[in-house]
Amino acid sequence: MSWLSQGFEVFPPEPAVEDWVRSVRAPALAAAADYAQRAVWLRHGGTWFVGVDALPNDVHGAVGRGPAFAGAAFDAAVAATGIARLHRAQLSVTYPGYPLQDAEESAAAHRFRTQRDAAHLDGLLPEGPDKRRHLREPHAWILGVALTEADVGASPLVVWEGSHELIRRAFARVFEGVPAPEWGDVDVTEIYKAARAEVFEGCRRVEVPLAPGDAVLLHRHVIHGVAPWTDGAKAATEGRAIAYFRPCFEDPSDWLERP
Repeated sequence: MSWLSQGFEVFPPEPAVEDWVRSVRAPALAAAADYAQRAVWLRHGGTWFVGVDALPNDVHGAVGRGPAFAGAAFDAAVAATGIARLHRAQLSVTYPGYPLQDAEESAAAHRFRTQRDAAHLDGLLPEGPDKRRHLREPHAWILGVALTEADVGASPLVVWEGSHELIRRAFARVFEGVPAPEWGDVDVTEIYKAARAEVFEGCRRVEVPLAPGDAVLLHRHVIHGVAPWTDGAKAATEGRAIAYFRPCFEDPSDWLERP
């Protein structure tokens, strides 16, 4: 089964990806350890470095004079969507104890993080005092590559298999008759919550631990999250580090219409 049918696919290490990992690991881990970066991106009692746009790569995914990003996962993503130009990758790094509760985090939000893996759909940004959700980032695809060693129980990625089809149908209904340039103005909070509840009821939860060089390709509509760090799980000193590319479509209509 492919990522288009099940919502995600893991691609084993291959020379192009391994070369890229070797070229970016040091600058990636340096960015995650940087005091200024950590002041902005450290969350949940210091157990998660969010790291949005933290990898200093160019539009081809290269850092410095290192190789461009390539490989079977990237080829599959580009073939389905036509999107190859890359942004600065997110560096998501989790540490033992994830997730601790932040002082400003409600008990309900923390329970959702620990019991539901903070399951979410990328691109829906919370806005205003009530954190109403709007589609502001119509991602084409999400591609993660593991940079460090980590045990299976060290906060792996979690995916709800097949959830992308349910989400697509829900958002096709909510955006019906609305011009694509105006989709970002639509409050999708309630339809999103309802669709996610259906996902929890009907889709299989799958943990996706990755070893260095493994690449995981996620459909842009798939519900996913991060599992809590289990007692006794170990990882590299730098934590479980994954670099994620999430380029966006220029035309929002592609978010629903592309495979």
